[in-house]
Amino acid sequence: MTLAPVTELRTFTTLAPARGDLLDVYAEVRAPLLHLPNYAVTAFGERIDRHATEPGFTAVLAYADGHPVGYAYGNTIEHGDRYWQRTSPMPADKYTERPAVALKEIGVRPAWRKTGTARRIHDALLATRDEQFVTLMVNPAAGDGKVRTLYESWGYEDIGQSQPSLASPVLTVMIRAMR
Repeated sequence: MTLAPVTELRTFTTLAPARGDLLDVYAEVRAPLLHLPNYAVTAFGERIDRHATEPGFTAVLAYADGHPVGYAYGNTIEHGDRYWQRTSPMPADKYTERPAVALKEIGVRPAWRKTGTARRIHDALLATRDEQFVTLMVNPAAGDGKVRTLYESWGYEDIGQSQPSLASPVLTVMIRAMR
């Protein structure tokens, strides 16, 4: 199958205009996991509704032929944020003493994987940010470990683990400098 190039990246700082597209792409990206409570579309909707009210919310969506094919979103986290409080061991002060950006979700429709789309979305999101560090959480089992390896190739390194909710698997917390 030949894919049309991603023709547009759109940046949103409010959720309302992007919410439907985010939910649509999420449902396809996480389709094999939607039966699990933490991955249900309703659970994602609740999380993104909460995250969109937090400081520094930004989402970037990729579109091809007017249809959304991928997304990433994140927000600012400060010293003492619950994100850091749930990370074990507690990250070094150099990561937490100033605001950081937490990349909360990134996903690309299966047909668009291995096309550079995820990296393009990721980089566009980070280009909007002034923080010194970016952090994310990844399920170490995702893609049989390939997702974590991808993040390592983008410069992220492991700094701990977190279980954001009882329904969530234990996730690997990763971080990298912004520039």
